[in-house]
Amino acid sequence: MTARRRPPTIVKLGGELLEEAARLRRIAGALADAAEREPLVVVHGGGREVDAEMARLDIPKRAVDGLRITDGPTLDVVTGVLAGRVNTRLVAALGAAGASAVGLTGADGGVARVRRERRYRAADGREVDLGFVGRPVGTGPPALLIDLLAAGHVPVVASLGAGAGGQVFNVNADTLAGFLAARLGARRLIVAGGTAGVLDADGRTIPVVDDRGIDALIGGGQASAGMVAKLLACRAALAGGAGEVAIVDGRQARRGMFDRVSGTVVSRRNETVIQAEGGR
Repeated sequence: MTARRRPPTIVKLGGELLEEAARLRRIAGALADAAEREPLVVVHGGGREVDAEMARLDIPKRAVDGLRITDGPTLDVVTGVLAGRVNTRLVAALGAAGASAVGLTGADGGVARVRRERRYRAADGREVDLGFVGRPVGTGPPALLIDLLAAGHVPVVASLGAGAGGQVFNVNADTLAGFLAARLGARRLIVAGGTAGVLDADGRTIPVVDDRGIDALIGGGQASAGMVAKLLACRAALAGGAGEVAIVDGRQARRGMFDRVSGTVVSRRNETVIQAEGGR
């Protein structure tokens, strides 16, 4: 009889957490510490480094709802920065911290087969052509990730995917993390970035947000462009069967930080708590 696999934790890291050497070491230490106790998959972005490289090459940036509109020259930059520079740097830092990390992208081994997002309906109702942007599709857990986890490795996935014809696509890192959390039946999805969770109008952390709260934050324009993508990815992860989902502050990384998650918990139940209205 085949032993039942332990559901992993998926950690999505915003690229802003991976730029400075000292912070990268702390993040890697926290991840390596967590990987000693549970299967772990890491998904990362790198948007600010992509922006910097595009600016250096005089390529204009265009985005909607936190999704980068990706033409051919932009895709070349995204692929080089994410799959090359950022992924390798993170894998090396995890290795130095004691984890057996394996760097890959969603295009490797069918981790993230995608379809092109030809027309995207933005939160404001506009229809936008995103270019070479893909949305992950498919059912069942990616076999490559299952094999790597079973062998004790930490897969580190850059947010790219491949279409049926072999075309590489840019994939929003939050979207990819939510997709993998659903496909792997993750115990937890932790979205770590540069804010203290989801913030209310006064800049205070909302401890819990549910479906209605997500709709209100997006519909009312309170959620920033980047936060819209995070909230939608968290909702998709829960709908797909992930156990727990949280958006947390990754700036103060430390060993043990993933054991007791703080920040904003995303819930299926009707329990949005906004501190300005007397929440806990």
